[in-house]
Amino acid sequence: MTAPLEPEPTNWQLPSATTADEHGLVGVGADLAPGTLLAAYRAGLFPMPMGRRRLGWWSPDPRGVLPLDGVRVSRSLRASLRRFEVRRDTRFSEVMRRCGDPRRPHGWINDEFVAAYTLLHELGWAHSFEVYRDDVLVGGLYGVRIGGLFAGESMFHADPPAGTDASKVAVVATVQWLRDTGGQLFDVQWSTPHLASLGVIDVPRTDYLRRLATATA
Repeated sequence: MTAPLEPEPTNWQLPSATTADEHGLVGVGADLAPGTLLAAYRAGLFPMPMGRRRLGWWSPDPRGVLPLDGVRVSRSLRASLRRFEVRRDTRFSEVMRRCGDPRRPHGWINDEFVAAYTLLHELGWAHSFEVYRDDVLVGGLYGVRIGGLFAGESMFHADPPAGTDASKVAVVATVQWLRDTGGQLFDVQWSTPHLASLGVIDVPRTDYLRRLATATA
């Protein structure tokens, strides 16, 4: 795996993850420069827009984590793994845009985020997994890799039947990649029933920050 390029450090002083409110919000402001994003992930934070103009930084408690030795592959998912082809880092920006489709619930990924994370991808820090069926993109996910950490940001799948299980296949492929390359921590931010079916668990923020420090050391 090629070493990523370290950008200029951020000009912002980011607050501690432990200062988050009951919703997980740590602060509002700053920017999406590569140095700011990397500093945030290293500190246990991640960004999401708040309305049209405000940028929020979050550290939920509990935090959703997928143990690399605890991913659940059902019989139907095992069959799906044989039906799809998975590629990595071939259509990063398109995966982001598909994840941010405004027709999807919570489709919050805007052009500013696509531009910021595409730059992070070009520097070697952000990665995507693309899932194909009959050479058609039907699912995928993207996130940020820092040392042993992979911070999963979002995923998508096409409408059934073509996209059935496609996002889950992307998750399984990501887990295998992390196992093969010394990954230690797969962060999914918030647990959902969809992710819980794959083995995602909730851990207290203090536990997550401990795991994060080890993974990014």
